[in-house]
Amino acid sequence: MTGGLPKGRSFITIEKSTQYQSGSRYVNSSNPLDKQTLTAIGLMSGTSMDGIDAALLETDGSRISVFGPRLGQPYDPEFRSRLAEVVADRAVAATVEQELTARHAAIVRTLLEDNGLSPADIDVIGFHGHTTSHEPERRRTTQIGDGAALARELGIDVVGQFRQQDVAAGGEGAPFAPLYHAALCQEMTHPIAVLNLGGVGNVTWINTGINETDGAADILAFDTGPANALIDDWVQRGTGALMDEDGRLAGAGAVKATALAQLMNNPYFDRLPPKSLDRDAFSVEAIEGCSVEDGAATLTAFTVETVGRAVDHLPVPPGRWIVSGGGRKNPVMLAMLQDRLGVSVEAAEAVGWDGDAIEAQAFAFLAVRSLKGLPLSVPGTTGVPRPMTGGTLYRS
Repeated sequence: MTGGLPKGRSFITIEKSTQYQSGSRYVNSSNPLDKQTLTAIGLMSGTSMDGIDAALLETDGSRISVFGPRLGQPYDPEFRSRLAEVVADRAVAATVEQELTARHAAIVRTLLEDNGLSPADIDVIGFHGHTTSHEPERRRTTQIGDGAALARELGIDVVGQFRQQDVAAGGEGAPFAPLYHAALCQEMTHPIAVLNLGGVGNVTWINTGINETDGAADILAFDTGPANALIDDWVQRGTGALMDEDGRLAGAGAVKATALAQLMNNPYFDRLPPKSLDRDAFSVEAIEGCSVEDGAATLTAFTVETVGRAVDHLPVPPGRWIVSGGGRKNPVMLAMLQDRLGVSVEAAEAVGWDGDAIEAQAFAFLAVRSLKGLPLSVPGTTGVPRPMTGGTLYRS
């Protein structure tokens, strides 16, 4: 692979452990339900376009044995801008895809080096890529990222293209982390909700643990609406900052009720789940003319109200919400959620999870499930007609 990570990029290491010891290598088995524990790295570049997360996990595809180290690499503004262009102009996709893949290879190498590991210690990489379009109604979803090149570059087998089989079968192809959420919540009191507030928000309602045989669970999942994407776009346009850090702008502003009502006047919120959204399905048109602060406050209230509206679609209101994704770091958003939902709302860290690692961990988990022929999605998570396997394996 040509290219590579430009010099001077910063990395953020979470739960780094030079004492980490990986499990045994994966051995091909004629039994796809073999419960041997595998060591996997998951990679995620989310719709918020803030960067790449890499996380190591040991799992048998049903339970998590070890939460390994996690590493994050933020995108520099120049690459983030070019990545955003791909969404609007597919003609530039090939060049950006090559660099995106190189950046993923670089973060894996650094994660391994920082923790005294080699490629031989890793059984599989779950490579989500970056979503550039999501149109399940046309049975189409696109994630750029060259899985074959990543496997060759690193010398590790890669599973990619997770969503395609689900969408081809009539599923929404999103959200795609709910079976991992169910695995995380197996020992907790149900019903419970896991709320991911990334670029787009999604909820996983869980009433039982995951079924190890077919992946089915008493589970419902769907995209709630915009989470941070609109807020980030608004703040960047108004101030040049990438986000409303700590909700300071929203906290200084006033919610514009008329604009909020206009934002909520969308048939998506009344549609029965499962359902999903593209990052750019909504716009900031309703708040044009607002101050930066009032716009941020209104868009934050919009995110919260979409979650509140989502409760109407849940079979039983959950007594507890656990929040992952960047939105959990916004105290204004969390306080508004607490008020709107009227039950316990906790950041992922309050229950011992790394909220920045969950999406990447999910694709490590799903890569193992893909190797074992286990479902990656079920009717309650994406609306797919039956439990659906998926993923494309790229041999190293």
